[in-house]
Amino acid sequence: MVDLLRQAITAEARTVVIKVGTRSLSQPDGKLDEPRVASLADELRKLIDSGRKVALVSSGAVGAGMGLLDMSERPIDLAQLQAVAAIGQSYLVQAYERSLRSHGRHAAQILLTAEDLDDRTRYLNVRNTILTLMELGAVPIINENDTVSVAELQITFGDNDRLAAMVTNLLQAPLLVILSDVDGLYDRDPKLHGAEVIQTVTRLDDGILALACDRVTGRSKGGMSSKLAAARMATASGENVIIANGTRPGSLGRIFAGEPEGTLFLAEGAKVAARKRWIGFTAQPRGHLVLDDGACRAVLQQGKSLLAIGLKDAIGPFQKGDIVGLRDERGAEFARGLSNYSAADLRRIKGMRTDAIASVLGHCPYKAVVHRDNMTLTRPADTHARETT
Repeated sequence: MVDLLRQAITAEARTVVIKVGTRSLSQPDGKLDEPRVASLADELRKLIDSGRKVALVSSGAVGAGMGLLDMSERPIDLAQLQAVAAIGQSYLVQAYERSLRSHGRHAAQILLTAEDLDDRTRYLNVRNTILTLMELGAVPIINENDTVSVAELQITFGDNDRLAAMVTNLLQAPLLVILSDVDGLYDRDPKLHGAEVIQTVTRLDDGILALACDRVTGRSKGGMSSKLAAARMATASGENVIIANGTRPGSLGRIFAGEPEGTLFLAEGAKVAARKRWIGFTAQPRGHLVLDDGACRAVLQQGKSLLAIGLKDAIGPFQKGDIVGLRDERGAEFARGLSNYSAADLRRIKGMRTDAIASVLGHCPYKAVVHRDNMTLTRPADTHARETT
């Protein structure tokens, strides 16, 4: 049965980011499931042959390395973890390359650290490389560079779901498909009788986030919570997301035929410009601004810039031009933007009218603390309004 809405969304998506998780690529013993990799590569090839540009964010390096080394548990020691990732990553990419080469395509390995996407110039270089690879008909196989990262293995990207959302925003891809070993988002704990997969989510609010039911295994870091967080990042930028079961052969074919496979998360609002995506969802904030309720309403509901009079506090040692998060007095972040002032100066002028700034700083270079043109909302305005009433 074809869902007309899904059919329209997938038909219009000419650039697609697909994320596949460790459990979708692993056998029960943790070793890489090479027939599954070959099947996935064939599905990717068919998407490219249909005229689409496809980027794959693939987990599985650590799991593949564990399988090759006959390890039953994920290493805890960082150096050992990085070594296992290095062994597994080469094996993983070789598996993709063998399968794609048989169809006249090639796999292109791209390993990223958080700094690659945090720096604006490197961010754009990554984008240009991926787009060029797709123009050549190759499949970029994207993963975190575990072998040189330290904090990233544990806290920065956190998991490839978030990385996939960042790549979706990087490419402005209208569709992100997250393949896991679950059928989608359930309306309750899937172990309970009567639990059903939600077919479509129109608003990814805290009620939907509360439905996440994660399980812990020894081979992967993600879970439904991380997938919903990734979906929120992509839908907030105006893109659609599908979370589906990637362990069944032909899942991508069914998804792009418009069949009701998995859970569809609809884009919320208009598409966000490329630079604002980087500000709001990729670059890491160097500090935070705390706003009073009036300033929160002005930014969220009226589309205003942030003025000093609405500022309660500036947290962190950030400088002029750094990205900062905007928070309400309860600590909830709802936007990010480029600060026109340093943290030290903002602590001196917080709560002041604009015409009083010069009397404190000796000059008033900017009327706005954060201008609307350099700001991105990271949460829908109506969601924040419901949470604060």
